[in-house]
Amino acid sequence: MYFVYAVYNKENKKLYIGQTENLEERLKLHKDKKFKNSFTARFSGKWDLIYKEELKDRREALVREKQLKSYRGRESLKRYIPL
Repeated sequence: MYFVYAVYNKENKKLYIGQTENLEERLKLHKDKKFKNSFTARFSGKWDLIYKEELKDRREALVREKQLKSYRGRESLKRYIPL
């Protein structure tokens, strides 16, 4: 199983969309800023999971990630952002 997920940084009002096979491990890596040159490591503050979707294989996850990264996809994720 693969996951497409979105995390949000309330302090900086930033949204990140990604895909992974191990969601718990990936969220921990974002939290600990293990990806030194990554988008999420550039910003201070906490990244909270706001959306996740389970898919059967990586190909489907990559297609869905691309959809969510489009303008319409990002707009649809805004309803999950806490006020």
